[in-house]
Amino acid sequence: MTIKLVGNWKSGLAYDVHILDSTFLGPKNTRSEMGDLVYQLKYKLDLRVLKKIIYLLGSIKGIEGFDLIVPMAASNQTRPFQPVTEIAKALGAARGVTVRPNLLMKTGPTPQLKNIDDASERRAMLKATLRLTSTADLPGTRVLLVDDLFRSGDSLRAATELLVEAGVEQVSVLTMTKTRNG
Repeated sequence: MTIKLVGNWKSGLAYDVHILDSTFLGPKNTRSEMGDLVYQLKYKLDLRVLKKIIYLLGSIKGIEGFDLIVPMAASNQTRPFQPVTEIAKALGAARGVTVRPNLLMKTGPTPQLKNIDDASERRAMLKATLRLTSTADLPGTRVLLVDDLFRSGDSLRAATELLVEAGVEQVSVLTMTKTRNG
């Protein structure tokens, strides 16, 4: 199952929903297969699930046509590794596409976006803190921007704006999962 994501990018897909049932059950919600794999990677720090994530993404065609894969900047810098970066690196290795792991960065500690409900507050925070570390090789490129979860799309929109301003010809988006209300 893939879900079309609409935004300021050329094309966007989420591999699957994050939670299978739209009824909130607290910690007992049932995650999709991809949702559970992302959870295991992100919160249980289980790198072994990367192989299965990349296997599931095998059904998505056209990734080989991108010049770069860029992982979304992480909000939580305290993890021993960044889950989205690990997904991007494994995907790039599997598809033969260059990965720029630190191209998008946040300039300082920020709260996790999932904890900010006000859309204008999220956009203002992103605009103030999201930066590209280098732009020299970006003009004319086709970039696949990767993230773990699509909620509102604000992070991906802000990153897309930065990439386009830096001369990227085409930005497309791939997330592992999407919330039901995002």
